[in-house]
Amino acid sequence: MTFLSRVSGLVRDQVYAQVFGASAAMDAFVIAFRIPNFMRRLSAEGSFSMAFVPVLAEYKAKGDHAAVKALVDRVAGALTASMLVVTALALLLAPWVMRVFAPGFDPDGEQARLATLMLQITFPYALFISLASLVGGVLNSYQRFAIPALSPILLNISMIAAALCLVPHMKAWGYEPVLALAWGVFVAGVLQLAFQLPSLARLGLLPRPRLDFAHAGVRKIMKLMVPTLFGSSVAQVNLLLNTLAASLLMSGSVTWLYYSDRLLEFPLGMFGVAIGTVILPHLSGRHAASDPDGYSKGLDWGFRLCLLIGVPACIGLVLCAEPLLATLFQYGRFSAQDMRMSSLSLMTQSLAVPAFLLVKVLAPAFYSRQDTRTPVKAALVSISMNVACTALFFLAMLWFSPMGQAALAAANGSWLGALKQVEGAHALLALAIAVAGWVNALQLWWYLRRARVYQVQPGWGRFLVQLAVASVLMTAVVLGLRLFWADWAQWVWWERGWRLLAMVGAGGLVYAAGLLLTGYRPRELRGH
Repeated sequence: MTFLSRVSGLVRDQVYAQVFGASAAMDAFVIAFRIPNFMRRLSAEGSFSMAFVPVLAEYKAKGDHAAVKALVDRVAGALTASMLVVTALALLLAPWVMRVFAPGFDPDGEQARLATLMLQITFPYALFISLASLVGGVLNSYQRFAIPALSPILLNISMIAAALCLVPHMKAWGYEPVLALAWGVFVAGVLQLAFQLPSLARLGLLPRPRLDFAHAGVRKIMKLMVPTLFGSSVAQVNLLLNTLAASLLMSGSVTWLYYSDRLLEFPLGMFGVAIGTVILPHLSGRHAASDPDGYSKGLDWGFRLCLLIGVPACIGLVLCAEPLLATLFQYGRFSAQDMRMSSLSLMTQSLAVPAFLLVKVLAPAFYSRQDTRTPVKAALVSISMNVACTALFFLAMLWFSPMGQAALAAANGSWLGALKQVEGAHALLALAIAVAGWVNALQLWWYLRRARVYQVQPGWGRFLVQLAVASVLMTAVVLGLRLFWADWAQWVWWERGWRLLAMVGAGGLVYAAGLLLTGYRPRELRGH
């Protein structure tokens, strides 16, 4: 189901690229949508779910349906009230919010005005999707994974329809065409919530929101949730900070980072979110049932699966960055220059794909035990590392590289002015995210080992050898084809398409064959 969602997401981004390219208006939309989308990551895949699911598991373990229903009703009431307040403040303070998150936009310019208007249209999405995440968390806890996994497709369909059908009307009505995307986001939030409600009703848990912050379950969720605001969403906080920094760079940088991040999100969203969605209820259940052996085995399975997927995904994205971007996006207003710039950030940020996947298992390992403090410690260090690396990389580029020194001279020593002139500076932001991602994952691993709740299962040495051999064989095949097919801009879409499929298919087959030849068997994917 998640695969279908990610495929439709790629189609959505292809439509964006062809209709809008990497323009100032598209930069404005990316930032305007990233803010409510960040709220979605906090709720649907982060803080709220990490706090809510373990508490719900406790209530379920008692076997009292009435108590579960009372918890769902009161959590729905508290969440609705909280998000209404946040949404109202965001709408009222939108111009100031945009100044904070896009300091590179001229506050009195058209781009800032457009971004502010789109933020006011898109932000209610955070309200709808937060309620949808509540519904999805309940369904996942009852082993109903399909409907929540399918619901993101509605976002993609809504925005594709907006780009293809509403844009011509926006032009005729005298509005900026990119506003159609903002309205697509708004409609998608309503659809994603409504789509899941019938499944919840069949469980007898359709909420009747009650405002009761004194309820024991609500208080416990709130207590767990506040620290997890940082701990569960480090990558998204780092991405938001880097979007802020990208607004200081040359026009198009925000969009270049967006497209590279979207390709990175394919393995992370398809596998990382799926693994995290499944493993959190499993670990919460094992912890509630006082089953440390099952808990440890579940973690071990998650780690191996993340590496099995993350290592070849990292290699593939680095080697195939330009072919992927050229095949998927280089049409219409998305130029060869846009493709090259996006590939720089894709290659650098892809270095941390295994780390990003591992965090999808490492963070739930703490939240399932209702330990919210440890991930916060790791998160604060990771975010600080991202900021420090961004500043260090920018300063090193301006002071020590020829193009940086030339830009400084042209800007009369103004480093802000110089940054707007350096091509490819956005790739340094992606590299900073990669470094921060590894710092976060390694810290969580160290804290987990120190807590002694995870015991390494037998067979890791053999597994790492199998992984290394298969990855080397895959790299040789993909690199050979990459060198043979060097210039992708010369072909039309279908010629690019079959070559990309051949390259990815050959790499995947060789990787699988390498695993099989070294003794890895598909039954090992099922875990313990």
